[in-house]
Amino acid sequence: MQCISFQLMKRKIEVAIISDVHLGTYGCHAKEVLQYLNSIKPEKLILNGDIFDIWQFRKRYFPKAHLLIIKKIIALAAKGTKVYYITGNHDEKLRRFSDTKMGNIAILNKLILNLDGKKAWIFHGDVFDASIQHTKWIAKLGGWGYDMLILLNRLINVVLIKLGKEKYSLSKKIKSSVKGAVKFISNFENTAIELAIENGYDYVICGHIHEPTIRKVTTETGSCTYLNSGDWIENLTALEYNNEQWRLYRHHDKKNILKPLVIEPDETDPLPEILSALSAFTQFK
Repeated sequence: MQCISFQLMKRKIEVAIISDVHLGTYGCHAKEVLQYLNSIKPEKLILNGDIFDIWQFRKRYFPKAHLLIIKKIIALAAKGTKVYYITGNHDEKLRRFSDTKMGNIAILNKLILNLDGKKAWIFHGDVFDASIQHTKWIAKLGGWGYDMLILLNRLINVVLIKLGKEKYSLSKKIKSSVKGAVKFISNFENTAIELAIENGYDYVICGHIHEPTIRKVTTETGSCTYLNSGDWIENLTALEYNNEQWRLYRHHDKKNILKPLVIEPDETDPLPEILSALSAFTQFK
């Protein structure tokens, strides 16, 4: 499998899509986002929602690394990249500026692109989330809890690495274990796919649920490809379109490289190792 080094080359691609960066939160991997943006030269850069986390914005926490991402996006636009900022639920306050254009930067609620004769329907996806639409205060509370869970998970992973163990994702384990979360993700994807087929789109591209995916679906009424760009909290993934092909890339922080993402089911449950790691951490403290 070919690896692409950040330092050796800057790749020219037609479209790059990232979402759910959540600038302004402790869980944001700003350094890795910047490394990714420095590695590419896209014709179009699509920021598919929740780039800023206005829900959890704190005046005391917006470090320089987060500001550098904004600076980099503006620099890309200045050099000719068309930047489309699609609003999400965590940055919904920007929706009042929808259809605003500033040079090569446009703020939108959704985007339809023609890619080599095929239509791509791109939006964040929170419109399918009933908890966002009807019980926003619960969703905001959940967002705060998620940020705390990510901080705890980072602490656990530090200990696991010191013990020579693999990293572990608490949120992924919770999602895969709770039937409601699994059902929500399935319903979310199926709704997006059905609407895309009904409206004649070849691609439907979302963010929001932090689940990187490329999946072609054929039904009795038609077919389309569902894509999700994942996030830069846990998965550190991006979608790229070039030469009529979509690919998912994942950042590998140890070597500062991107690799084609292979999504495989977890076959083992390392929960006992986590408990052992927490015990070791307590003793260490």
